[in-house]
Amino acid sequence: MTCAYDFHLPGLSGETIDLSQFRGRPLLIVNTASKCGFTPQYEGLQHLWSLYGRDYPDGMTVLGVPSNDFGEQEPGSAEEIKTFCHRNYGVSFPMAARAHVKGPDAIPLFKWLGKEGGFLSRPRWNFYKYLVNREGHLVRWFTPLSKPTPGRVEEAVRRILLDH
Repeated sequence: MTCAYDFHLPGLSGETIDLSQFRGRPLLIVNTASKCGFTPQYEGLQHLWSLYGRDYPDGMTVLGVPSNDFGEQEPGSAEEIKTFCHRNYGVSFPMAARAHVKGPDAIPLFKWLGKEGGFLSRPRWNFYKYLVNREGHLVRWFTPLSKPTPGRVEEAVRRILLDH
């Protein structure tokens, strides 16, 4: 795989999310969990999606990838995850089905992100964030300590959107 747009993954609602549909749009890919101290970051992710993506053809796309890899903090079914995210945070950005994001069982997208970002970029907890430019290349990654808004993540998103 040469860029993020070469991947596809199962969606939370049973559909296939083909990342090629977002070609030309920056991506913010985040491994998420519903029962984590960082879970309130869903609110900031939804804010970014609403402000810079949802209604703009050349805006960015937020993609949530729920994972139970860290502290078993995403134990629910697809329907439970979807309901939790929508009810508590109004999440309307695309969400993948629960997946492994670390180790040998990691889905291909997260193996690629780890290879592109290097050893330290591999998720070691929930809510790692990966910013992909319009060409589908990883340009920045952030640990869970970097909130989506306000701050470094939102500034990086704005910069990448201006590079059009």
